[in-house]
Order: sequence, then structure tokens, then C-alpha cells
Amino acid sequence: MFAAPKEIKKETGESLIYCPRRVLVSKEFTFDAAHHLFNYEGKCKALHGHTYRLQIAVSGFLDDKGMVYDFGSIKSTYQELLEPHLDHAYLNESLPYMNTTAENMVYWIFKTFEAALPKERGLQMESVRLYETPSAYAEFKREWEFEA
Repeated sequence: MFAAPKEIKKETGESLIYCPRRVLVSKEFTFDAAHHLFNYEGKCKALHGHTYRLQIAVSGFLDDKGMVYDFGSIKSTYQELLEPHLDHAYLNESLPYMNTTAENMVYWIFKTFEAALPKERGLQMESVRLYETPSAYAEFKREWEFEA
């Protein structure tokens, strides 16, 4: 049985940071969009749509509240910079010129979100995962940025 707290803890002046290590936070979004693929012989050559599932992961060190990066900040950056290009869009027109494969899209999403990330407490992009179907996804990870 749930019992309501009898009192709310008050700040004691001690640090609210418990974890001294880098922590990853991630937020998930869904959007519907249409596209077609160039230079591809198969069903996806024709105009078609998906309900995409997008996961954006950021890591960093905790701030004075004990947080890496507010989930609300991830959401607002998504809504401002990504959603207008993705949700209910024709991706071949709304994204920069590319073949709108999930593989190309994760890199564009990664770089777009990374450019907007504040440069504090070691915040860095870790990964972007984009599900084109419930069982098929493409992913781009930070460490792959530096591979030849």
C-alpha cells in the first residue's frame, strides 16, 4: 500500500550529486513520414510511409541538481530542430539532399542535434537510433564519428 510522505526532505547544503561518473540519458519520439529511395530496386523505390521511432541519447556529468540533461530539453530541441523536417513530411523534400535511408537519416539527426547541444559538463551526443519498422533500425554512435 502506498503511503504519502509525512514531510518533504529539505536541502541540507550538501551536494545533490551522488554519481561522480558520466551518465547517459535518452528520449524516444515517434513520427510519421513518407519517402522513396533512389538507386534501389525493390518496394522502397516507390513512394511509401513509415511510423518511425527515434531514440536520442546524450551523456555527461551531473549538474548541481543531480541531472545530466533535462528530458524536457531533449524534447524541446527535437521539437524545434528535427520535428519540422520529420513529422508528417515528405523526407525527400524536407531533408538535405540525400537518399532518405534510415542510415543517412540517423547521421543527419545526430549532427543536427549535436550542433544544438550546450557545451557544458562534458555533454556529448552518444547515439541516435531510428526504427523504420518495429524490428528494423539504423543507429549512429559517437565513437564511429572518428573511424576512417
